[in-house]
Amino acid sequence: MAANERRIPLIRRLRYVLEFLILRILFALFGVLSLDRASAVGGFLGAKIGPHLPITRHAFLNLRMVFPRWSDAEVLATVRRMWDHLGRMIAEYPHLGEFDFYGKDGRIEVIGIEYVDRLRDDGIAGVFISGHIGNWELLSIAAAQRGLPLVHVYRAANNPYVEKLIQRYRDPDGASHYPKGLRAARVLLEAVKRGDHLGILVDQKYNEGIPIPFFGHDAMTTSVPAEFAIRHKIPLVPARVERVGGARFRLTISPPLTLPDSGDLELDASAIMAEVNSLFESWIRDKPEQWLWLHRRWPDGF
Repeated sequence: MAANERRIPLIRRLRYVLEFLILRILFALFGVLSLDRASAVGGFLGAKIGPHLPITRHAFLNLRMVFPRWSDAEVLATVRRMWDHLGRMIAEYPHLGEFDFYGKDGRIEVIGIEYVDRLRDDGIAGVFISGHIGNWELLSIAAAQRGLPLVHVYRAANNPYVEKLIQRYRDPDGASHYPKGLRAARVLLEAVKRGDHLGILVDQKYNEGIPIPFFGHDAMTTSVPAEFAIRHKIPLVPARVERVGGARFRLTISPPLTLPDSGDLELDASAIMAEVNSLFESWIRDKPEQWLWLHRRWPDGF
C-alpha cells in the first residue's frame, strides 16, 4: 500500500474500496459488451442513477446560475442528459483501445486534422487545450494515432484506487498522464524543452490561477498553457470532442490561437485565457449536456 493510501482514514478507505469494486465490476461487464451496446447501457444507468446522487447538487446550482431563465424542468432534463452522457463515457473506458480515428467505419469525424499534422512536423513543442466536454479522453488517442503522443496534466480522482483503474485504460501508445502538482510542472517544462506536445484540460477550478470571466462570473482559471505558449513561442491549439449520437463523435481541431506580444506576460496570458473561456462557453452553450457540470467551477456561493 502506498504511503498516501495509508494516510486515508479507515471509513473513507472502505468507501473508496467499495467505489473501486463497483466500477471494476461495471468495467468488466461493459468490456464484455460491444462498444455501442456498452455505451447505450451506460447511458441508461447514468440517467437513472446519476440525478439522485448527492454530487448532482453542484450541477443543479451551476446550471441555474449559468441559465437563470431556464425552468426547473429544463434544468432537470439537462442534468439527466448529462448523466446519460457520463454513463456512456464510463462504459466506453474498456473500449478506448478500439477507437480508430482515421478508419472508414464512420464512428468519428475529424475536422482540422491538418493542424495536428502541422504540429507533428514543425519541429517544436505545442499545447493542445480542451475541456471536460464530450468524451475528453479521445483527443489523446486521436493525436497518438496521428504520430503525436501527448503529455497530459490532469486532476487525479479523489479515490486513489479508482484513479489506478482508470489509468489502465487511459494511455494510448506513447502518451502519458501526470496529476497536477510540482512534479507535473517540472514534467511540462521538460516536455516543452524536448519538443514534446502537451494536452491540458483547462476548464476546472484552479485555486492558484487567475480570475477570468466564465459565463459572466469570475472563475479561477489556470494561465499555465498561455504562459508556456508565450514564453516558448509555441502553438496553442484548442480542440473539441463532441458526441454526435451514441458512441459516435466529432473531433474539431481549431487553428492555433494568435498570441499577444505586449511584453507583459501576465496581461497577455490573461487575455488568451479570456479568449479560451469565451470559446469554451460557446461549445457548452451549443451542447450543455456534454459538459461536466459537477465541477465546483465558480467560487463558493454559486
